Amino acid sequence: MPPLRIGPHEVETPVVLAPMAGITNPGFRRLCREQGAGYYVCEMITARGLVEKNPLTFRMIAFDADESPRSMQLYGVDPTSLGRAAEMVAERDLADHIDMNFGCPVPKVTRRGGGAALPFKRELFRRIVRATVKGAGDLPVTVKMRIGIDDEHHTHLEAARIAVDEGAVAVALHARTAAQRYSGAADWSAIARLREAVPAHVPVLGNGDIFSAQDALDMVARTGCDGVVVGRGCLGRPWLFGDLEAAFAGRELPAAPNLGQVAATLRRHAVLLCEHMGDHKGIRDVRKHIAWYLKGFPVGPELRRSLGMVESIDHLDELQSGLDPHEPFPAEADGPRGRQGSPGRVVLPEHWLDDPDDPSVPFAADVGHSGG
Repeated sequence: MPPLRIGPHEVETPVVLAPMAGITNPGFRRLCREQGAGYYVCEMITARGLVEKNPLTFRMIAFDADESPRSMQLYGVDPTSLGRAAEMVAERDLADHIDMNFGCPVPKVTRRGGGAALPFKRELFRRIVRATVKGAGDLPVTVKMRIGIDDEHHTHLEAARIAVDEGAVAVALHARTAAQRYSGAADWSAIARLREAVPAHVPVLGNGDIFSAQDALDMVARTGCDGVVVGRGCLGRPWLFGDLEAAFAGRELPAAPNLGQVAATLRRHAVLLCEHMGDHKGIRDVRKHIAWYLKGFPVGPELRRSLGMVESIDHLDELQSGLDPHEPFPAEADGPRGRQGSPGRVVLPEHWLDDPDDPSVPFAADVGHSGG
């Protein structure tokens, strides 16, 4: 595989870490970067929170000194807010690359016309991408999207053409509809159709069901995409990026880690979170990762419960001393992880599907924001 180029930035391994709320903070990104090369995108940042200088928003915009390129994902529904936010990113040197979120299927996002709901409104979508690209100046802008709202409303092909026309330098597709959420299987054939529809010089990235290096190789072979986006597949398995780096370079994959090596990686994760968040918040944050790290390993329920309530790095060391470090990596740990759930109706603003050319911003679409 050739290197992946996003505007002026190039990495040897064509892999992108998907932004995940509450996951892709600086500690987790550093842990993944230590495993292998790629683009590592921070948690989603709301454009309105940035423009209003929300303190929580600015705390979330954190990059290590050696993190390059610094990739930020922006979210919004209003072209004006997104344009101003992109200007701030460029003028204040907050990031080197802006990714745009048009893939989130969460009801609190789609009910306001955001995320995966927005590309249906093609004129509003066009104005948003145009404003962001203009505001970003020399910074490259990329777009991430889903196939569409549901099986009756596919939008990815037209949205990709619009995005490229308005200056996006790459497009990424999570090959599910918003209605699927994270259930079922990703339709990789949609990625292949997108690759055919977009000019050859524009990278197309595939997302969905990348749980191993072989999955990534298979996706590229079947779709012709230029790289892969990894989300749930790296939860509790940051070494997946090392596997991907080896696979795309044509090298033999590293051996799967035993329980001792997994425990050491978990400890490293905890230390990095504590350095970023402080000891109290960092150790509490690592708790949600423990079940992912230990998936499939024969660890008793009492020890699992104790680890899930770990209070400090010393406490983690004490608890992990009860693990068998020689326990081999289990086959049960392979495959899907993270949220899957079931498909469901997509919650949309009233009359959202009436006119795809209506450029109106939904009422109060950007009023509520969490800073991220």
